[in-house]
Amino acid sequence: MSNTEQMHEQDLERLKLFRYIDDDFMTVCLADNVEGVELILRILLGRDDIKIKSVRTQEPMKNLQGRSAVLDVHAVDSTKKEYDIEIQRSDAGAGAKRARHNSSLLDAHILKPKEDTEKMPDSYVIFITENDVMKGNLPLYPVERYVTVGDNRVLFGDGSHILYVNGKYRGNDEIGKLMHDFSCINPDDMNYEALAQKARYFKQDEKGKAAMCKMMEDMRKEAELKNARETAMRMIKRGKMSLEEIAEYIPLLSFEELKEIEAEVMQLI
Repeated sequence: MSNTEQMHEQDLERLKLFRYIDDDFMTVCLADNVEGVELILRILLGRDDIKIKSVRTQEPMKNLQGRSAVLDVHAVDSTKKEYDIEIQRSDAGAGAKRARHNSSLLDAHILKPKEDTEKMPDSYVIFITENDVMKGNLPLYPVERYVTVGDNRVLFGDGSHILYVNGKYRGNDEIGKLMHDFSCINPDDMNYEALAQKARYFKQDEKGKAAMCKMMEDMRKEAELKNARETAMRMIKRGKMSLEEIAEYIPLLSFEELKEIEAEVMQLI
């Protein structure tokens, strides 16, 4: 068996273990999956009136300073409310400042030039975490702004909402069933068909499995290229080797690409 065939077999074995709580798999399963996104938002927000108009996955957003974030799932409903659904398996990736940053990016892209700020629609940043990062043994942790008036706290009502979802929760309710589905590797054991159908396609259908294997291959190549660029940048900064020597050491990068990296390094010095 060739190395390519061995890698393909390994990818198929990894695919069997994929779950919605794995962000790459979730974004593939929710891409253009309006029914699935509506289901998730209706359960987590406790509303039956959400009608999603568009879904985009792995969408990059930048602020005016060029600082960017890639939103796992970005959805817009019929009332122009915007939703950012993020998967965080690492507790460190679900910090308060990360939630604030994503919320600010959504707000920056909602309001169009010359539009009245009072007409700005609500925005929701939803973190689904593999662990109970808030340590409260609750299914949901809503985060809202409040105004302190004497001894009272009054909801500020600015339309900006952040919600943490405990992926460990397994209560006998809709949220518990949803979190079960997010950690389920077998689509046939899932509760909600809107989620199971997509997972079943990518895990069991030959075309779906081929698409997932191609994605994993592309991700490997992207990671290899990123590592090669970072190595080349470090070598150029040290200044002990010529570009020709570095090109021999890192055959993945062309001489022209190395010249571009060198120009980037010169700008940073």
